[in-house]
Amino acid sequence: MIEKAILKINPNAEFAVNADDINQITWLNCSPIPKEQIEALFPIVEFEMALDELRAKRNKLLADTDFHALSDQTLSPEMSAYRQALRDITEGLTTVEQIKAVAFPTKP
Repeated sequence: MIEKAILKINPNAEFAVNADDINQITWLNCSPIPKEQIEALFPIVEFEMALDELRAKRNKLLADTDFHALSDQTLSPEMSAYRQALRDITEGLTTVEQIKAVAFPTKP
């Protein structure tokens, strides 16, 4: 999370973080970023990471049913609704808690 926060502040930053410890950052060829500024981005980075994980699960479930949506297949209404529910699963999520509480639809 430290690395992602730093790169949000300065995408070109060169640094090394020892043991995932914010107090052990070695800055390479760039100005140090204050610890407080990095920590302030932790909630945003945590949300983005949780959303990325949710999307990865959702994308896998969609990929597992892609063959149902091929042009030579007839997509059942149930499968169509399932796939749409998967695509809509990230809508309206604004907190990590909401992401963690997401219940995936049941595959027909």
